Amino acid sequence: MTTLGERPAYDDTYGDGHGEGKGGARGAGAARATALPPVPLDDPRAAQTHLTGSKAAHLARAARAGLPVLPGFVVPHGTDESPDAGALHHSWRELSADGALPLVVRSSSPQEDTQESSLAGQFASVLDVRGWDAFRAAVDVVRASAHLSDGTTAAMAVLVQPMLAARVGGVLFGADPVEGRPDRMLVSAVRGGPDTLVSGEQPGTNYLLSPRGRVLRTEPPAPERLLTASELSRLTCLARRARKVFGGPQDIEFGFDDDGRLWLFQSRPITAMAARPARGARLLGPGPVAETLPDQLQPLEEDLWVAPMARGLAAALDIGATAPRRTLRTTPVVTVVGGRAAADLRLLGAAPPPHRVLALLNPAPGARRLAAAWRLGRLTAALPGLALDLAADIDRALTGTAQAAQLPCPELASTLRWTRAALVSLHAQEALCGALLPERHTATAAGAALTALAQARARGLPDDRAVARYPVVLALVPPRLEGEVRLPENTGHGGSAPAPASAGASGLPPREALRLRIRWVQELQVRLVREAARRLVARGELGAPGRVGLLRWPELVDALTGGRLPGDVGERLPRAASARLPDAFRIAEGGAVVAERSARGTGDGGRGVSGGRAAGTAWDGTGARPADAVLVVRTLDPALAQLLPGLAGLVAQTGSPLSHLAVLAREFALPAVVGVSDAVRRFPPGSRLTLDGTTGDVHADADAEGTEATDPEVPR
Repeated sequence: MTTLGERPAYDDTYGDGHGEGKGGARGAGAARATALPPVPLDDPRAAQTHLTGSKAAHLARAARAGLPVLPGFVVPHGTDESPDAGALHHSWRELSADGALPLVVRSSSPQEDTQESSLAGQFASVLDVRGWDAFRAAVDVVRASAHLSDGTTAAMAVLVQPMLAARVGGVLFGADPVEGRPDRMLVSAVRGGPDTLVSGEQPGTNYLLSPRGRVLRTEPPAPERLLTASELSRLTCLARRARKVFGGPQDIEFGFDDDGRLWLFQSRPITAMAARPARGARLLGPGPVAETLPDQLQPLEEDLWVAPMARGLAAALDIGATAPRRTLRTTPVVTVVGGRAAADLRLLGAAPPPHRVLALLNPAPGARRLAAAWRLGRLTAALPGLALDLAADIDRALTGTAQAAQLPCPELASTLRWTRAALVSLHAQEALCGALLPERHTATAAGAALTALAQARARGLPDDRAVARYPVVLALVPPRLEGEVRLPENTGHGGSAPAPASAGASGLPPREALRLRIRWVQELQVRLVREAARRLVARGELGAPGRVGLLRWPELVDALTGGRLPGDVGERLPRAASARLPDAFRIAEGGAVVAERSARGTGDGGRGVSGGRAAGTAWDGTGARPADAVLVVRTLDPALAQLLPGLAGLVAQTGSPLSHLAVLAREFALPAVVGVSDAVRRFPPGSRLTLDGTTGDVHADADAEGTEATDPEVPR
């Protein structure tokens, strides 16, 4: 193998890796004029990233540490466009056995394979290069790929190695980036070399391994194992050794030749790991609270509706002795995640305890219930009457409340305070009725509302007059501070569907009567807040009535009782639209939503490869790009990488979690799902869809959800 010649000449030529050498600008000119000879991978200088690029430098370090790396050489990126043909030709002849063996010519830029960014698949590699002329052409192709789509040019060295005909190849991650588990390893393998896997052409067979190489899961279950237990054990050992060499878990491309020898083709840091909840993180979910508050909320809506709900449910759980009082004081039963209401599923009893055996042995819950048994027995007997009395009190208060426009500001604030207190009582008694009273009635508020709506439609009443004539119809729509009430067009009573006997609120069972009063109180709050917003706009403190939702409750009350709004109100921005929450999830560091494993998957074959949730408009990569584009493609082609910035999500019919585009999606924190059967046909351009990059769920959205996700200026 050709050496680098005189060491002093090397020092002056290569300098500090930026092309300036010891002589500053003069050194730079010398670098451009000098033909730099190739650097063998076994030369210590090959490990200098500024000279040979990250890919070659990592391989040089791995080879020096005794890892199984193929021989080769590097054409340094400081070399002139026409490198020393004599030295390059000599290196080519030596490595290719005078053209008898095929070579692979690969990019090696200091900008790729770093801790911050892999730039996976963004530069060119040329496989199966035979002959001197083809080799020179391949070098030119790799160098030309240094010109990036943003107009910049990356420093580019060229790595040359023998072309290995692998029996099995693939990608080995020293940690599981999809689940965010450093105590797991992930292998994805295909027949042949890893190039068809990382390019997205083949999905591969995935092996989830323990730190000692035990197979925990295989996806999909293969009819025949591509990798034997011995080969998986050797891969585990390689991952551990690479972690020790480079100081962290690595993303490794590998191959087994026909003789069973394992070779390391590439090693780089894992640049993105999925968020993982801390041990003991609460199990949350929309649960029953989504029935009342299904939409995304503004800050003031949180304070008006979520806070009273949380207090009311906590009171009900305390009375029922279903949770320790200390827990109820420190842990909110209902919280808000991304503007959406979510409940603590364990506190509500909607999820089993994490350790069932220990829960059975714990005497505390039984003792609490025993102590409360006498109280609950008496409460159960009295609860129907108490609920009806509360409903009557609410009705009298609502009837006696003057029009919002007639209330002075202090009285407006006082009425709003009463509504929040009333909601606490209503939610508490509604929860107790649901838990303690038997379900003997079939009448519901929604059924009465549908009957009333059918009558309103028959009379030709518009929505506002329908609400005024039949207030029970409010049970069909959730509360919103912004926008008018929009009742359903279809009442559900066409044809032979039976209708409830009454269109009024009378005759409802206690729980349904309380639910209806909750909705009526919420509607009163909407009207009071809108009047407050009108006055704040008139005073010049609020830019537009629709911005009142950006306030917090104490700020609104202070402004109505003589104070002024904070100075930053005009700078506040509405929340960005968020996808619906998973049925069960936990919160990881940074507020990331991580779906519970038992809640993952819907049977459509999708697999999440990059965590996060998104709702947007399907786009095939051609034509006008929607503002909330979700790219829907057949395969994870690395050429699509330039489209990733600014996307809402990525869906592919095929692909591997360890392919180049999946790696880049994780770097961009872009929700991505692969293996979605018939995705291109099911989600044509322009259709609305929601995806979860953790669960792998992808489904088409209804029109209402589409409106929500496309209009971030009007959070719900």
